[in-house]
Amino acid sequence: MLKLFRLLKPYRLQIAAVLVLIFLQSISQLFLPTLMAAIVDTGIVNENISFIIQIGGIMLAVAAIGVVVSIWSGFFTAKISAGFGRNVRERVFAQAENFSLQEFDTFGTSSLITRTTNDIMQVQQVLTLLLRTMIMAPMLFIGAMVLAVWMNPQLSLIIFAPLPIIVIAVVIIAKKGIPLFKALKEKTDRLNLVLREVLTGVRVIRSFNRADYERERFDEANQDYADTAIKVNRIIIHATPIMMLVLNFSVIAIIWFGSYSISNGNLQVGELMAFIQYATQIMFAFIMASVMFVAIPRAAVSAGRINEILETEPKVKEPENAIPLSEVRGQVEFRDVTFSYPGAEKPVLSRISFQANPGEVTAIIGGTGSGKSTLVSLIPRFYDIDEGHILLDGVDIRNITQQELRDQVGFTPQQAYLFAGTINVNIRYGRDSATEEEVREAAKAAQADEFISQLEQGLETPVAQRGANLSGGQRQRLAIARTLLRNPAIYIFDDSFSALDFKTHSRVRDALREKTADATVLLVTQRASTVMDADKIVVLDQGEIAGIGDHSELMQSSEVYREIVASQFTEEDTSS
Repeated sequence: MLKLFRLLKPYRLQIAAVLVLIFLQSISQLFLPTLMAAIVDTGIVNENISFIIQIGGIMLAVAAIGVVVSIWSGFFTAKISAGFGRNVRERVFAQAENFSLQEFDTFGTSSLITRTTNDIMQVQQVLTLLLRTMIMAPMLFIGAMVLAVWMNPQLSLIIFAPLPIIVIAVVIIAKKGIPLFKALKEKTDRLNLVLREVLTGVRVIRSFNRADYERERFDEANQDYADTAIKVNRIIIHATPIMMLVLNFSVIAIIWFGSYSISNGNLQVGELMAFIQYATQIMFAFIMASVMFVAIPRAAVSAGRINEILETEPKVKEPENAIPLSEVRGQVEFRDVTFSYPGAEKPVLSRISFQANPGEVTAIIGGTGSGKSTLVSLIPRFYDIDEGHILLDGVDIRNITQQELRDQVGFTPQQAYLFAGTINVNIRYGRDSATEEEVREAAKAAQADEFISQLEQGLETPVAQRGANLSGGQRQRLAIARTLLRNPAIYIFDDSFSALDFKTHSRVRDALREKTADATVLLVTQRASTVMDADKIVVLDQGEIAGIGDHSELMQSSEVYREIVASQFTEEDTSS
């Protein structure tokens, strides 16, 4: 947690102001019992009305000062903690943006969201408590203890006696609570994961009539979370009753022994009242400290989860001596590339070697699980390869900055992802500086202008989150338009035409030939009819190249390709 608190450096002056204000607030609270004792012992006993009014006026002034400094310290504390939370979220988000897909797979989307929201909120709340409670508690404790000893050393021993009990109770509660705090965070991640899957997969759940099963799965995760939360609260709830019990017995003991001191003439009534208030302040200081000792371990677990993100080194790193690109042609070459996912028993891709040239369409085809999507994901460095080289115009892509590399790549993923906004905003995501005419041209080339023109608001039609208000084919065409607007040197279409009918697919392909005539095009597909007119076809089988050439060459040389073509055309003939 201390590592995170380094982000408080910009707020050093404000923290200093909080310290001064809380010090003044503590002084005002410590001064009031002494004034009250003077009123009782001098003013009331001697029936000195003018003295009562004079000291009462001072008490009001001291109380007013305490209220003012309390308001200002609360204002600065809120400003510091809110700013700290904002800075941490910015750091976590920036770090997550630099993650490769491998880190996203490791943490999981649900866990990253929980850490960015709930965990940071936990640390932010503890910071507020630290600035308000943890600073005031020792000030009140030390001040009240000094004044109590100065007022009556013998009676102050009653205050010291129960302190070991409080310390032992806090240690036991913290020791039992820390493992449960960590478990509770893991259960939160699990609950968010199940909830996210249920909400995003509602169509599949309803279509397969699995609502009861998903309800049971959610109830199980929810109950597991609730059980752990109950255990945590049961432990924490013991702190306050123990403190209050010790406080009340201490007050009873003070009154008991104080009454003897009054009867012996060693203590006055006002002094006893002030002493009780000082004892109460000392005990409340311990209660505040105990709350912190319970809250800090909980926040420490959250801080550890946040630091885990901040300290994770992305597997895909920027080159130390980057090679700048100039006059990019877009030639992509794989040289003996091998890649495997973390923890996998064998590589997904093994010894891949081929070249994709500008002005050509290089199609990649293969069965399910053959590594097609993985192969094209290596070009923009979503993952880094284990062995071999991937070259862009003869330069290893690991020697090019990620931003410069990705500026040259237009990637249309298998699942067309759209953002909440408008159609115009989603297409402009490819190039924000594009003109209205360029946006319309891209939409026309992707055959998206057909349905856009039928919409009442045209390009300004709202798009729901993930494009939920559009069909699969419409989403794919908008994703293709977004890529075309980017006008990169390398186009990657990862099975991006699967939701299009054959007529629309044919028209999109014809438009793409014109728009991408000078660029390098890599086309991932499972349709044999799509790759037949490609300049080069790379056939993958179980992560290895099973053939390279055009359609006629592969029909002669590749058995795997012949099987793919034969099976698909047989199915089409049967269906017709």
